[in-house]
Amino acid sequence: MLLLTIVYNKERDRIMQGIREIKEYFKHKDILIGIYESIECNTHFLKIFCDREINNKLNNIFDIHAATIIYNIIIDEFCKKDMAAFLSDAYFFLRYEELEGIKKEGLKVLRGEMEIKDEDSIYYINKKNDIIDKICGCINENREINIEGFITFRMKELLEDLETIIDRVVEKYMAEKEYNEFIKLLKYFVEIQESKMNYLNIIISNDGKYIINNEQEEDITDSFFKDLTELKYNDNTDLDDILISALITNSPENIVIHCAHNCKNKELIDTIKNVFTHRVKFCDDCKTCRLIKNNLNRV
Repeated sequence: MLLLTIVYNKERDRIMQGIREIKEYFKHKDILIGIYESIECNTHFLKIFCDREINNKLNNIFDIHAATIIYNIIIDEFCKKDMAAFLSDAYFFLRYEELEGIKKEGLKVLRGEMEIKDEDSIYYINKKNDIIDKICGCINENREINIEGFITFRMKELLEDLETIIDRVVEKYMAEKEYNEFIKLLKYFVEIQESKMNYLNIIISNDGKYIINNEQEEDITDSFFKDLTELKYNDNTDLDDILISALITNSPENIVIHCAHNCKNKELIDTIKNVFTHRVKFCDDCKTCRLIKNNLNRV
């Protein structure tokens, strides 16, 4: 059964690598995949066969594998010819080193080599799947795909998707840059600020509320926030921002965070760690922590 004919004019290692992966996948399904290649006037005609009729599900799986081969070739072409020009035009205000870093990160994202850890990662995966779906549509048109012809005539249809992915990479870079500058500024304030207390406990209850205790385990929550009363009653001010402001104002020498896993905003914990660095310690097994874990929190 002929599954697909791939036509191309120059050696492309990604094609043979992709076919090896297809053969390996179908081998585990006890289906033999074979290829027949002929060359006419430097044009390669690669026919991919299997040893039996396959159902629609397996045929769709084959198409996705084949589309992924084409996708990887398109990524190579885009990164080689289009990405640098796109970045230079759209983000001319960034420094050369920044653009180079974004290009490397963009290549990782486009190739699916990034760590899946946040909503950006999910976005990248969804956009990649959208592109592969479009390529699958082309494969289904006549079970033959000409690589050079596809790049020449169909690439424009995919450029918008690829550029949208790179836009998201730049947005994330800019957000991280802004965050790092913010952290640098807060660290500066901490360094020049005279410490108003030696030791501070931040206890995070099961419902995510913050209780502030001193070294003697006395509840000082109200007094800790007293200078920021006007912020506490401002609907536009987040409680996490108030806590950061209070920490900066008091600049404790030692900060112990209890039951950090209860914090509803993990970025807050990262911010405190990044700003106060060696001053921050975490506790998860003291008397107070055990009371919280056992839902017997007395505070």
